[in-house]
Amino acid sequence: MKDFGKVMQWTNRWRDEGWNKTLLTYTFANGSTIEFFSADQEAKLRGARRQVLYINEANNIEFEAYHQLAIRTSEAIYIDFNPVSEFWAHTEVLAEQDSELIVLTYRDNEALPATIRDDIEAAQVKAATSTYWANWWKVYGLGEVGSLQGVVFDDWQQVDNIDFAGDKLVAIGLDWGYTNDPTAVVAVYKRGSAILLHELIYQNGLTNQDIADHLRKLGIGRSWPIIADSAEPKSIEEVHRLGFNIHPATKGADSIRNSIDILKRQPILVTRESTNLIKELRNYTWDTDKTGASLGVPIDRYNHAIDAVRYVALNKLSANAGGRYVIM
Repeated sequence: MKDFGKVMQWTNRWRDEGWNKTLLTYTFANGSTIEFFSADQEAKLRGARRQVLYINEANNIEFEAYHQLAIRTSEAIYIDFNPVSEFWAHTEVLAEQDSELIVLTYRDNEALPATIRDDIEAAQVKAATSTYWANWWKVYGLGEVGSLQGVVFDDWQQVDNIDFAGDKLVAIGLDWGYTNDPTAVVAVYKRGSAILLHELIYQNGLTNQDIADHLRKLGIGRSWPIIADSAEPKSIEEVHRLGFNIHPATKGADSIRNSIDILKRQPILVTRESTNLIKELRNYTWDTDKTGASLGVPIDRYNHAIDAVRYVALNKLSANAGGRYVIM
């Protein structure tokens, strides 16, 4: 909003009578209006329609917020972001036929002071010896997609789909949820030396009967092994009585780090339609103290589908002497 005001004044277009400080709107001489508001204002997201939408730093808002705004925009949508990691713009927006990606870097800014340009280009030299600066240069120097610093899973790839003829099911992982957290169900397959992950359910408000109904619709029967969070034995028993081969996960001491270690020792593949799992993988980082030092444990966020996968890793994958994994 401040930039808008400065540009309008620099170009001698500003009219004091056009600005409404209360509504944060500016009305031009021809009657067109520009409105400023935050994406966390619920009424604005589901309120008035517009012809043109512009979202600044789009990677800082949820996809649902974008979607509510987009379906109320009739002509054009512009979003900008620093590509610190992939997010919904890559998986949802760029998949649409009428979308276009424009990559701009510091080289495209003809007004950039030489001192700032030199500072940015100094990172290219540092990138040769530092993973931090390599990622920084990739994002801010080249305009390419980087990765969050301290992300737990930094080496995984997306694939189009499951090869039911060649991929072998290991088990299905289930992490319970209801009101605040979603119930997450993920199928884990083996594809050669890699594991393949496919999101089946990721939804709030599901009862155990709802979960069973969803599983049946997905074609999952009693022969499919399901490993669930042992924290809810009653739920496990109910789903078992509803006709499923479900068992509690055996966790043991330091189970989170142990299961992460199992998963990180082999290639990880994720189906492209596993959008919630992909979001978690991109945002699941090691926790830090106030100085930024790692605490050696991951954050307790972005981990519902990942937890479902961890239960399978702990109970169905085992390391042999060669460091590879076999189905137990």
